[in-house]
Amino acid sequence: MKNQRLLLVEDEEILSFIIDNALSEQGYEVHTEPDGQAAWERLSGGDTNFATIILDREMPRMNGITLLRNIKATPAIADVPVVIETGTSDAASVREGLDAGAYYYLTKPLQIELLQTIVRAAVEQFNQRRDMRQSMGEAERAYTFLEQGRLCFRSVTEASLLARLCARACAEPEKAAHGLQELLVNAVEHGNLGIRYADKTQLVLAGNWQDEVARRLALPEFRERRVEIQVMREGPNICFTIRDEGEGFDWQRYLEFDPARAFDPHGRGIAMARLMSFDRLQYQGRGNVVVAVTRAAT
Repeated sequence: MKNQRLLLVEDEEILSFIIDNALSEQGYEVHTEPDGQAAWERLSGGDTNFATIILDREMPRMNGITLLRNIKATPAIADVPVVIETGTSDAASVREGLDAGAYYYLTKPLQIELLQTIVRAAVEQFNQRRDMRQSMGEAERAYTFLEQGRLCFRSVTEASLLARLCARACAEPEKAAHGLQELLVNAVEHGNLGIRYADKTQLVLAGNWQDEVARRLALPEFRERRVEIQVMREGPNICFTIRDEGEGFDWQRYLEFDPARAFDPHGRGIAMARLMSFDRLQYQGRGNVVVAVTRAAT
């Protein structure tokens, strides 16, 4: 996290100063622009090495939604997480931002601790994607020959490793790896470890999330639980069936981006996986089994 670059786009000078200070205190290198047009000129001019972009929705010259759409249409920065600050929290406005590619929302007046938590989550997401992209070559060849298989694991670390390995069997491994990681980590955290959505929200805000996952993994009632991945080629496609030993969940709520959850520091992984990583994503039964299908590598 230290010395990673952030771009802050905010036309209110005092608010920009406050946000800059709050994030600089966390060890980030914050660069500021006063409006969307100035930010776009910087980005389109080649200064794109940012771990997260924080932008105001309403700005002169170019508003936040237009800037966001430009960012998501530019391959060099399309994967950079974008945090939108807004004084408008109605569902239609939030939906517009989500549809344009926003991954995080903050309401004004800003709460500094929440700002820091959301930005930390966004930067962690950026780092995970960067690391995954760099490590994909480690399993470059063998998994392109995979026809069928069965894998079992229990921890978040193992989930990340297997996501990268299994993704090599897919035609678009980087996209598949992101989706597989979301599904496999969910199977551990919310499935086998039984951590509810509201509990995770509080743990993330308090900075105790990883500690709680480690604690539950060591408990007798969870220690022997495993997540199973079944892999099967089906013609031009490859199918991943992921099964955990948890009680399941109300999965229908999480297949789409929900404006009601747009201001939470998590809760977008399933919708992102369905939208960006797979051709088909379907939960079964009580929600402890999910089937993900995408094109196979050739």
